[in-house]
Amino acid sequence: MQKVAFISVYNKEGIDKFAKELVTLGWKIISSSGTAKFLRENNILCTDLTDLVGAPILGHRVVSLSREFYAALLARPENTEDMAELKKLNLEVISLVACDMYPLEEEIKKEGATIESVIEKTDIGGPTMLRAAAKGGRIVICDTEDRTRVIDWLKSGMPGEISFKRILAAKAEYAVAKYALASSEYLSGREVKGIFGEKSSECTYGENAYQTPSYLYQTSSSDLAPDKFKLLTETPLSYNNFCDRDKIIQTLTHICAGYELNFKKNMPCVAIAVKHGNACGVGMAEDKMKALERMIEGDVRAIHGGSIFTNFPIGEKEAEALIHFQMAPDGRRLLDTVTAPAFSSEAVEILARKKGKCRIVVNENLGKLAPGMLDLSERVRYVRDGFLTQPNYTFVPDFKEARIETTNSDNKLSDSTMLDLILAWAIGSTGNSNTISIVRDGKLLGNGVGQQDRVGAAKLAISRADDAAHSLDEKASSADLSGAVVYSDSFFPFSDGPKTLIDRGIKTIFATSGSVNDGIVIDFCKNEGATLVLFPDKIARGFAWH
Repeated sequence: MQKVAFISVYNKEGIDKFAKELVTLGWKIISSSGTAKFLRENNILCTDLTDLVGAPILGHRVVSLSREFYAALLARPENTEDMAELKKLNLEVISLVACDMYPLEEEIKKEGATIESVIEKTDIGGPTMLRAAAKGGRIVICDTEDRTRVIDWLKSGMPGEISFKRILAAKAEYAVAKYALASSEYLSGREVKGIFGEKSSECTYGENAYQTPSYLYQTSSSDLAPDKFKLLTETPLSYNNFCDRDKIIQTLTHICAGYELNFKKNMPCVAIAVKHGNACGVGMAEDKMKALERMIEGDVRAIHGGSIFTNFPIGEKEAEALIHFQMAPDGRRLLDTVTAPAFSSEAVEILARKKGKCRIVVNENLGKLAPGMLDLSERVRYVRDGFLTQPNYTFVPDFKEARIETTNSDNKLSDSTMLDLILAWAIGSTGNSNTISIVRDGKLLGNGVGQQDRVGAAKLAISRADDAAHSLDEKASSADLSGAVVYSDSFFPFSDGPKTLIDRGIKTIFATSGSVNDGIVIDFCKNEGATLVLFPDKIARGFAWH
């Protein structure tokens, strides 16, 4: 018996090739009026759906919503009564449905969208036939990328038919659910909200070994989305690895956006080491080896077992530095992950640990970072019995707009100072608040994150800088912080925070304004010869990842 396929698509690109393949395989094609016209213009024989269900009504608003059409989709081929009834009605079983839906989400996002335009782009027939085909156990195609896959499967004799069809049915139900949710969110004015994702990876476990199973689900596909990162080694990425990646992508894209806004050019080489979600070493330089060295020197101890991210390729020389720079002659630095735009085969061999335990990940788009890659998507966080939403972290400082409080006659920031301030801001505003970040000469010296008070964050940043200096030179009891700049992710409520920093030789502080004691803090800093670079707390506060 000749098999029957129904094809109805809004986007007709490539549908003629798919239909021709089906015809070559002996299938009969039924199609809706618009798609039928397109297929006939491309010399593909097809039957118009109206021959089965009658002419459209209500000005083409009702076409496929008929008993006959859904009987052909829902009849059970193995059920003799169903087949007898179809025969009596002179109907054939429709065994395949290829359908996309009106672009509802595109219409909703349009600047001039109205309730009327959204309703006109709300598909009823498409979602209904996809669900009916899924329920009826038919071959259901809602994704253009599945067309070739289905043709290849048909040509190979339909192996694993039940599981193959079930996967396609699940995709159709998923697509319809997303479609319905978009409509619901729009019509309700966001009184309802949902999250959809497709499994991208299975983690070894969650944050801790007993938290299994753990999965990464992907919601969209930008240049920095999970599917663009390819694992080159054996050991799967962990839940914590993915969390670290999310944070450092934020840091990298913030550096890029801040650098371009203030210098009008692409950022230089950047290398970041992260441990437990926060940067422990960051280096920026025109030369990639210098960037790596600055990153490692920022905290030789913490980088051990950490994760590395760069915006430049890793070759043999760079890999050797990652493993051996600032290590004892017979020592070898162990790293958890290294992520870069590309790796040479020699670099992979140098970095790899036994059984691939150093996870090496590549994404060529890290080498093409641009200001437009700043994440603008809404952020979502689970709370018990619900979830919170908020806009993303999108503030980028333009230092021409800053309020600069200083006693210097020249009220301008030098390029080198601005560069360090951008780096400190990008690190601190993408770390767990409260945060104080200390940077000098393109290198993170100390990062005090996640503190309950700003003085404590300042002391922690200084302490980490001292520890890093001692790790590099046992004779050094403390770090030389003269000439360094500081970023604070909010205002200083009292002068004790700036005093802690200024007492160690720091003279440039990036903070926000908005405290009732702003005047006291500003006067104190000026009296101490320090410069305050201020933006209003309402727009520039850098709290993150509470």
